[in-house]
Amino acid sequence: MEGALIARDKVGVQDFVLLDSHTSEAAFLNNLRKRYQENLIYTYIGSLLVSVNPYQELDLYTVSQMQLYRGVNFFELPPHLYAIADNAYRVMCNEFNNHFILISGESGAGKTEASKKILQYYAVTCPTTEQLQTVRDRLLLSNPVLEAFGNAKTLRNDNSSRFGKYMDIQFDFKGAPVGGHILSYLIEKSRVVHQNHGERNFHIFYQLLEGGDKELLGWLGLERNPQKYAYLIQGRCAKVFSINDKNDWKIVRKAFSIIDFTEKDMEHLFGIVASVLHLGNIQFEEDSNGHAIIRDGSQIKWISKLLGAHLSILQEALTNRKIEARSEEVLSPLNVDLAFYARDAVAKAIYGRTFTWLVNKINGSLANKDSTQKTVIGLLDIYGFEVLDTNSFEQFCINYCNEKLQQLLIEMTLKAEQEEYELEGIEWEPIPYFNNKIICDLVEQKHKGIISILDEECLRPGEATDLSFLEKLEEKVGDHAHFVTRKLADQKTRKSIDWVDFRLLHYAGEVTYCAVGFLEKNNDLLYRNLKEVLCNSKNSIIRECFLLSELDNRRRPETVATQFKNSLTSLIEILMSKEPSYIRCIKPNENKEPGKFDDFLIRHQVKYLGLMEHLRVRRAGFAYRRKYELFLQRYKSLCPATWPHWHGPAAEGVERLIKHIGYKPEEYKLGRTKIFIRFPKTLFATEDAFEYRKHLLISRLQAKYKGFLGKRAYQKKRKAAIKLEACWRGALARRAAKKRTWAVQTIRKFINGFINRKKPLCEENRDFVRLSQYHYLMKLRDHLPKNVLDKSWLRPPSILEETSEMLQKLCVRNLVRKYCRGLTAERKVQLQQKVVTSAVFSGKKEGYLESLSQPFLETRLKESDLNPKVLQLIRGENIKYVTPVVKYDRNGFKARERLLVLTQSSAYVVEMAKIKQKIEYSTLKGISTSNLSDGIVVIHVPEDKKGDVILQCEHIFETVTKLCILANKQSVVKVVKGSLRFRVGSGKEGTMVFTVGPEPQVFKDKTGQLTVVSTPKRS
Repeated sequence: MEGALIARDKVGVQDFVLLDSHTSEAAFLNNLRKRYQENLIYTYIGSLLVSVNPYQELDLYTVSQMQLYRGVNFFELPPHLYAIADNAYRVMCNEFNNHFILISGESGAGKTEASKKILQYYAVTCPTTEQLQTVRDRLLLSNPVLEAFGNAKTLRNDNSSRFGKYMDIQFDFKGAPVGGHILSYLIEKSRVVHQNHGERNFHIFYQLLEGGDKELLGWLGLERNPQKYAYLIQGRCAKVFSINDKNDWKIVRKAFSIIDFTEKDMEHLFGIVASVLHLGNIQFEEDSNGHAIIRDGSQIKWISKLLGAHLSILQEALTNRKIEARSEEVLSPLNVDLAFYARDAVAKAIYGRTFTWLVNKINGSLANKDSTQKTVIGLLDIYGFEVLDTNSFEQFCINYCNEKLQQLLIEMTLKAEQEEYELEGIEWEPIPYFNNKIICDLVEQKHKGIISILDEECLRPGEATDLSFLEKLEEKVGDHAHFVTRKLADQKTRKSIDWVDFRLLHYAGEVTYCAVGFLEKNNDLLYRNLKEVLCNSKNSIIRECFLLSELDNRRRPETVATQFKNSLTSLIEILMSKEPSYIRCIKPNENKEPGKFDDFLIRHQVKYLGLMEHLRVRRAGFAYRRKYELFLQRYKSLCPATWPHWHGPAAEGVERLIKHIGYKPEEYKLGRTKIFIRFPKTLFATEDAFEYRKHLLISRLQAKYKGFLGKRAYQKKRKAAIKLEACWRGALARRAAKKRTWAVQTIRKFINGFINRKKPLCEENRDFVRLSQYHYLMKLRDHLPKNVLDKSWLRPPSILEETSEMLQKLCVRNLVRKYCRGLTAERKVQLQQKVVTSAVFSGKKEGYLESLSQPFLETRLKESDLNPKVLQLIRGENIKYVTPVVKYDRNGFKARERLLVLTQSSAYVVEMAKIKQKIEYSTLKGISTSNLSDGIVVIHVPEDKKGDVILQCEHIFETVTKLCILANKQSVVKVVKGSLRFRVGSGKEGTMVFTVGPEPQVFKDKTGQLTVVSTPKRS
C-alpha cells in the first residue's frame, strides 16, 4: 500500500485513513472522484470497503485476479472485493469463528453483483472434491433462480432485488464449502399485480414467454407476446435492451437441473407462473343484481387445469366470499371491485408463497447432512434505501430495514469501538455520532411505534381506512421530531406534503410516504373460500404452500409489517453473533453512465452510509485488537521466553513478547484483556515474522522427522540390499558357469568340424560348414564388384566354389542389367555405333583405342549451316550427318575443302551451293582406309560412275561408322596396309601408298602415286 502513495496526487489514496484532511467531506469526495475516474472503484476505510458502481465491465474479476488475492495480507494488494472475501475466509479458518459480510447501499449501487462476485471467489479458491463441486455449483446457480423469481426492473436498476436475501455458506474444518442456507425477507408481492410506469414485473414471467419452447407454452396455454397479459403491460416496458430474457431462461433451466429440481417440480412451478398470468387476464362485469361475474371463461379453465382445482368451485370462490355466522357458512356475492381485489390477492398469495417454497427447496439441495461442527460466512444482500416519486408500504418496510442495518453498523463499529476502548481502559477521545435508534423506535416501538399503530388499525373492529390510520399517527406520534404530516407541518413544508402523506426524517434524509394502500398491504388477507380451493389443489407445490391445517386455525395471521419486523429482529440477532465485514456500495449517478460522478448524489450516500463517522473512528483508534491469550498463542514462537510454553499470566507474556519483537510505545496499547495495535504495518511486520518463524519451525520439525524416517528407511534398504547382493552374486556365478560350459562344448564342436571340413556335409561338420558359409557370404556382401568392368571376386572356401560361381554370374548379370537400365536412348545409340566401330577397326587401325573415350556426335554441322540451295536440291531426304572433309581430285590429287552430307539413302559431296557428287548407298561397292593414323577414306563406286572418292576427315572413326550404318554395309569396310588401289576414271586405276614420317602430309610422288604420310603412334 505504501508503494501506491507515490501516485496519490493522480489516483488518490487506497485507504481513506491515509487522507491528511480525514475530517473533510470535500477531501473524501475528491479522493473518491480521482479513483473513480481512473476506474479504481474500490477504496478502504480501514477494513471497510467502499465500492463505486462503474456501470461497465472491468477486467477485475478473472481467475488470475482471484489467485492473486488468495492468502495475501489484507493491505498488501490494492483494495478489492476479493480482499474482503479472502480476509473473512482466512480469519474464519484460523480462528474457527463465524463471519458475515454486510453489503449495503442504494438500489442500483451494485450490491447483488458484489455478492455474486464473492460467491464466485469462494467457488474458485476454496479446496474442493468432486462431491463438493456439486455443492459449489448449487451455491452459484441458486443466484440466477432467485433473481428470476425475486428481481425486477425498476426505474433505478434493471436488476433490482425485490426481496432481502441472507445466505450462509457453510465450511468444514478444511475450509471447503459443504453447504448453505438462504433466508429471504419481504418479497414485493404487490409487484405481481401492479408496476409503476417504466418498471417491469418479476423477470421469470418474461423469461418464460421469451425462452420457453412452443410445446411448453402450448401446455401452459400461453402466447409468446407479453402484451397479451394485463400483469405485464402496466409499466409499458416489457422489452428492455439491457436484459436478454431468452438467454437468462436457459441459465435458469440449467440451474434447476443442477439444484435437483425434478421434472414434476418444474412442471408444477411453471404451471403456477402461468396461472398468475391467466389470473391477471380474468375480467369481471356486473350482472343484473350488481354482482360480479366472469366475463370470459377461457382463462379460468387454464387456471383450473394448471392449479388442479375444480373449475366451478374456483369460479365460485373468485366471485363470492364465504362468511361464517355462528355455526353457519354463508356465501356473499362480491361486487366487481371486490372481485378484482380477490383475484389480485390470490395472485399475490400464490406467488409469495411459491417464492418461499422455492427458497426452501434450494435450501434442501444445499443442506449438509454431516453433523460435524461447521463455520459459516454469511452474505447479506438486501434492498437499498429507496426514495421514489410515490413511496408506499414497500418503501416504508425497505427503509425501515435500512434503518436497522444502519443501527447495526452504529452498534458494531462506532459505538462498540468506543465502549470496547473504555472497557479496556484505553484513553480515547469520544466521537459524537448520530444514533438512529430514535428513528427505529419511532417505527417499531411496542404499542407506540408506527407498525403497532398500523396493526391496531388493521385489527380493530369497525370501518378502518388509510385516512383513519393517518389520523391515528398524528394523534400518537405527532410530537415526534422525525415525523411530519401536512397537518403538523409548517407553512413552507406543507406545500410538499399531500393530505394522505406522512414524512419520516430517516438517517439518510427525508422520505414522504403515501398512506393509501397501507392497511390493505399490511393485512394481505385471502378470503377463506379461496384458501380452501388452494389447500385442495392437485398441484403439489400449492398443496405444500397452503396447508389444510391453516383452515382449522381460527386465529388471525400476523400482519405483513409485524412478520417483517420479527424476521428483521431475528436477522439482526444472527448478524450480532458473527464477526462483521462491511462493503458499502455507492451509485455514482442516476443515469447508469460510465465515468459520470454526481457529487450531490454521492455526498448524500456518503452521509447515510455513515462513512465519515467510520473514518473518524478508524483514524482516532487502533487498527487491530486481540485478546492476550489469542495473540500470545499465535505469536509466542517469536520470543524465546514465550516459546514453546508460557507459564504465567497471558498479559505478562504478551508484554515480554512485544518487547522482544521491538514495538515502539506509540504503536500499541495494553488494555485489561486485549492488546491494541495502532498501525496495520506493525501487525503485518509481526505476521511476516511469524510466517518466517513458522517456516523455520516447520523446517526443523520436518528435518528431524525426515532424518528419523531416512534412517529407518536406510537400515531397511541396507538389509534388503545385502540379501539381494548375496542372491544376485549366486545367480551371476551360476550364469557364468553355465556360459563357460556352453563355450567349451561349442569350441569342441567347431574344432571337430574343422578337422572334418572336407568330408561331405554330416553331423560332425555341419555347424562349422554353416558358419564358414555364413562368414563367407557376410564378407562377400561387403566386397561385391561395383561395376561391370570390375572383375574382382572374393575367393570362396572349397565347399562353396560352385555356389560362388553361380553368385558371380548372377552378380555380373545384375550389374549389366542395372547398367543397361540406366542408359538413355541417346547413350544407347552411341554405344551401338561404338560396337560397329569396334567390329570394323578394333585391332586394325591406329588411334582406335584413343577414340573409345570420345563420344560420337549426332552431327558435326547443323542443317542450318548448309547452303539453302543445297537443301533445296536434296529436299525430301532426311539429313542424318554432316561433317567437313578434304577431297582429293582424281587428276593431280589436288586438295579441296568440301562437306560430306549423309542422308537416309545417299551420301553427297558438297561444294558451297553445288552438289559435286552423289553416291547412293545401294551402289556403294566398298570403303577403304589405312591401318595408320591418317584420316584418309576411299569410297568405291561402280565403274559406270566418275571414279572412287578420296576424302580426308578429322573424325574418321565417326564418319566411317555412320556411313556404313546408314548404308547398312559394315562388311564392305576394308583396313589396308601399305597401299591400296582405287579407280581414277573409266578403265583407269591409281595407287595410294601409306607411309610413316615425321610430319603428316599427302602428295603425289614422282611415279604419279598418291602418298599419304602419317606420324608414328606414340608409345
